[in-house]
Amino acid sequence: MALVRWEPFREVESLQRQLNRLFDEIAPTGRREEEGIAFIPSAEIQETPDAVHLKVEIPGVDPKDLDVQVSPEAVSISGERKSEIKTEERGITRTEFRYGRFQRVIPLPSRVQHDKVEAEYKDGILKLRLPKAEEDRNKVVKVNLGDGHRGNGQGQ
Repeated sequence: MALVRWEPFREVESLQRQLNRLFDEIAPTGRREEEGIAFIPSAEIQETPDAVHLKVEIPGVDPKDLDVQVSPEAVSISGERKSEIKTEERGITRTEFRYGRFQRVIPLPSRVQHDKVEAEYKDGILKLRLPKAEEDRNKVVKVNLGDGHRGNGQGQ
């Protein structure tokens, strides 16, 4: 059995890199801004037997600055939050708001009828009701119970 030298600073550096990656996923900075992306809006998705309901948080964006495109498999939302900061001669303004262009593509859990989408934008929340495609709405999945043993409900 070989002895391995413990290097605590290497472990701390590794932990710091992992945390940086985690925070970059949660609140993108630097690289995204260099690519011209200011922020990524948060989303909430709920699936019912008839439809997929999608809510996207986009406060401070005028509806005319939004571009929403729906395919049977995904929703693409892009737009721009325009800055309204006006600095006076002696005043200092500090902001944590993110302004500029944004884009988000959200894959859907089921195929939808992309030509029958209902949309509402109110109080900075975009709500989409995406009716499921007929083949997904009426889909029946057979559960294989195997050789008389208790199955796991996943067809095995």
